[in-house]
Amino acid sequence: MTVRRYLQLDVFADRPGAGNPLGVVFDASDMEADTMQAYAAWANLSETIFFLPPTSAEADYRVRIFTPRQELPFAGHPSVGAAWAALDSGLAQAKDGRLVQECAAGLLPIRVEQRDATRLIHVRAPQAREVETGSLHAEALAPALQGLPRGKLAPALWNNGPNWWLVELADAAAVRAMRADLPAIATLSIASDAVGLVVFGRANGSDHDLAVRAYCPADGIPEDPVTGSANASIAALLHHAGALPGAEGRYIASQGRELGRDGRVEVQVDSENEVWIGGRVQAVIRGSVDW
Repeated sequence: MTVRRYLQLDVFADRPGAGNPLGVVFDASDMEADTMQAYAAWANLSETIFFLPPTSAEADYRVRIFTPRQELPFAGHPSVGAAWAALDSGLAQAKDGRLVQECAAGLLPIRVEQRDATRLIHVRAPQAREVETGSLHAEALAPALQGLPRGKLAPALWNNGPNWWLVELADAAAVRAMRADLPAIATLSIASDAVGLVVFGRANGSDHDLAVRAYCPADGIPEDPVTGSANASIAALLHHAGALPGAEGRYIASQGRELGRDGRVEVQVDSENEVWIGGRVQAVIRGSVDW
């Protein structure tokens, strides 16, 4: 057995116990993909990341990202957590507040910010695009959406590495009250090669602009606490529709409250139409793993 350094983080969290848990395995250069997948399935967190030496001279570090069921080319909370862990461990040093992450989706710019003595991490998500489906998945989509009070935008499948079904509901209250048909969402996800289905709705007069929930039952995750890639895809969809909340391309999304893990995602669409997602990270477990 090889003993490897291990961290468990809460990402998009202002305190331990909030946000989305992330497993972080260092020193993984000798691990095969099936070994990483087996560990991620055993850990049973929404994602586990593995640090490896970069293959690009431009990258400060490289990670592979696994859910309990599959490897992802990009995921938001693992990328935010990876940058925080790379800095915390001394694996990388920010240059003028910048890092470059290498993952299966390519080289991703990272912005490091100090705010009130707290380190915040923002990652530029891969550009999202709508996946044209026509009526291909209409039969599977209808049961997953049955009874939901819908918003103005039509449900759509978007990709920024993973595929996500994005569904606008009438408002934040409708998001909070949703009772998901998990078997129907699993059927839809498998049929369309999607990680899951995400609902969002606008919140007025609160400390956030959007309420979000994400369901990934086909990956063994009935509801994901806080989902960076899905929030980035939502921002791309809303920007494309000219319907961004907040001001000057910036807004705050709340996700995970219904699971007791109320996280906050800072979202920005910059002047070049790139989507950035970020937030705070908490270290909860520091130790080692034998695998």
